[in-house]
Amino acid sequence: MTRTALVTGGSRGIGAAISKALKAEGHTVAATYAGNDEAAAAFTKETGIQTYKWNVADYEESAAGIAKVEADLGPIDIVVANAGITRDAPFHKMTPDQWKEVIDTNLTGVFNTVHPVWPGMRERKFGRVIVISSINGQKGQFAQVNYAATKAGDLGIVKSLAQEGARAGITANAICPGYIATEMVMAVPEKVRESIIAQIPAGRLGEPEEIARCVAFLASDDSQFINGSTISANGAQFFV
Repeated sequence: MTRTALVTGGSRGIGAAISKALKAEGHTVAATYAGNDEAAAAFTKETGIQTYKWNVADYEESAAGIAKVEADLGPIDIVVANAGITRDAPFHKMTPDQWKEVIDTNLTGVFNTVHPVWPGMRERKFGRVIVISSINGQKGQFAQVNYAATKAGDLGIVKSLAQEGARAGITANAICPGYIATEMVMAVPEKVRESIIAQIPAGRLGEPEEIARCVAFLASDDSQFINGSTISANGAQFFV
């Protein structure tokens, strides 16, 4: 069945792969972005997927953007909360601004994205909420106290939403990617990249499309009994 899907941070990296995968499944997709107008325009030209610009850390912007998407494309039944940022620093050097920026985007941003669509999902008795967390939300990471806290918090959001939404036909699940071959990871020095790969039993980085396929399944009607779950996609690097 064709549905309208919203993917935050959906025009680059893992988000772009997710947007393309959902479109390939027949859904109408809206991808948000925060600031790179050129990349968003190129993504739309390449894929035909409409892009919308807003800051997920701002509730009013998010609500207005979501209203615009629904006016253009129809009620949103699938939400993929993928937008995220890093502001890494060892804890003793981390500033309050670095803490707040990451919390506002990666954690509060999930609330700001899901909350406006939740009443419609409950009314229509269908919804798919998929949050992109991280391996570092499961195990922690040096110099990422802020990031790890948000990604762990995202798992709490999913488990709670699953319990609230189940009787209304809404599922909420999380995916925790390990290290994925995105632009950001591929841009690090080769020696650093090799040291990362050495920690992965699969012996390689993941591909964005592998995460996207997980999302496509969780967004489907076939996944209706999977609720409140976390999929770890990390090449056997870490087990919960």
